[in-house]
Amino acid sequence: MHLARFPRLRLAHLPTPLEPLPRLSEALGIDLWIKRDDCTGLAGGGNKTRKLEFLLGDAFEQDADTLVTQGAVQSNHVRQTAAAAAATGLKCQVILEERTGSKATDYVHNGNVLMDRLFGATIRSVPGGSDMPAELEKTADEVRARGGRPYVIPGGGSNAIGALGYVDCAREIVVQADELDLAIDRIVTATGSAGTHAGLVAGLAVLGADIPVLGIGVRAPKEKQEANVLKLARETAMLLGHADRVKDAMVVADCDYVGAGYGLIDQAVVDALVLAARTDGIVLDPVYTGKAMKGLIALAKAGRFEGERVVFLHTGGAQGLFGYQGELDAMFG
Repeated sequence: MHLARFPRLRLAHLPTPLEPLPRLSEALGIDLWIKRDDCTGLAGGGNKTRKLEFLLGDAFEQDADTLVTQGAVQSNHVRQTAAAAAATGLKCQVILEERTGSKATDYVHNGNVLMDRLFGATIRSVPGGSDMPAELEKTADEVRARGGRPYVIPGGGSNAIGALGYVDCAREIVVQADELDLAIDRIVTATGSAGTHAGLVAGLAVLGADIPVLGIGVRAPKEKQEANVLKLARETAMLLGHADRVKDAMVVADCDYVGAGYGLIDQAVVDALVLAARTDGIVLDPVYTGKAMKGLIALAKAGRFEGERVVFLHTGGAQGLFGYQGELDAMFG
């Protein structure tokens, strides 16, 4: 595995810390560590920065002058893409899907949306359920019609090029664990657009690290999520010349903690946010890491991780908390 073969634009503060969570471990009765990918630096950090390093490397190889991407209204990916464009002198066109249906002022104007505007992104909103690949192509065509050179990034930065960022993260985790003499039994992460989960699976498979990854779903049903992750993991491993190393059994998603739907929070998510904050001072987000922690807590209490050392991959997104102020205030009581 030789990632220097792929174009890359360095944007992230790496390596991110791998550290214990002693008080949360005690509360849950497991040996829990955290990989701090909320500390990647760009626009406040988050997992998309790793993907954007490879995506922007490819964009500059193609002489693009405009990044075109999409996400939900409070998209962490859009925030980091807008920041990456600003930092590299590119234009940025984004499409925000009204996926949750929320019209709350803080959801529509605060949090990540406020930061998108701060970074100078041009924003277009579309109704929930829109054909987002078609909307991306429509915007790219508009850029071309103006004489621009668009580079289209799928939602979450989740294609094989973007997933290379989490191949690199897999390598980074293994190196750090070896330096700490830390035997890892399992990695737990949120799984949504599939790029982070797929990149980890592909990277660990190519390395031969034999560390299982459990994805806690935030949107799709289990069968669909696992199929999406497996397909992308194989495409990513193919880029590395080892597609055969990704086996079906390596892809596991638990989608029992989605709740009412993507971006919709419940009391168990709030409880997870509070527990992480008030034990080890970890700030999670309502959409991804909050639901992943909700699942991890429930599984730990059910004895799923008994005798295991678990690493929770924190994918960032705390900026989105400010888009949920009204709901969180009500649930805090």
